[in-house]
Amino acid sequence: MAATQQSDPFDAPPDPTSGPSGPRAGFWARFAAAFLDGILLGIPYAIVGAVASVGAAYAVYLLLAIAYFTYFEGGPTGQTLGKKALNIRVIDLAGGGSIGMTRAFIRYIGRIVSSIPLLLGYFWMLWDGEKQTWHDKMAGAVVVPTSSYPVG
Repeated sequence: MAATQQSDPFDAPPDPTSGPSGPRAGFWARFAAAFLDGILLGIPYAIVGAVASVGAAYAVYLLLAIAYFTYFEGGPTGQTLGKKALNIRVIDLAGGGSIGMTRAFIRYIGRIVSSIPLLLGYFWMLWDGEKQTWHDKMAGAVVVPTSSYPVG
């Protein structure tokens, strides 16, 4: 008599937005948050660019972007305004808490590195087990939904 094999619940296909250590924010949520943050940072760039040189506008943009991402992603919530609108946040991969200002600054510098080879560092999350971009890896961080990792 042949034994019928029952399906094992652990054989279910993995959730595409989940990394090995928990749920992760998807590509499109992260893209939309980055888009919103880009609009917010683009406003002062456009204003300065209208009254000064492009170089001055870029310098203002760079300083504001460093301050913006370092302050908000390194803060206790790990959320920029774009991330807050999309209900996602940056947390420490190992401990789940805030990454702090230093690692948030490293993560911002990592964004530049991620964009150099045709944005490959950003797309890396599509096949990475923890859904990390290069700048996430540099900072030891992950981006997660607030529904699974509430702020507070």
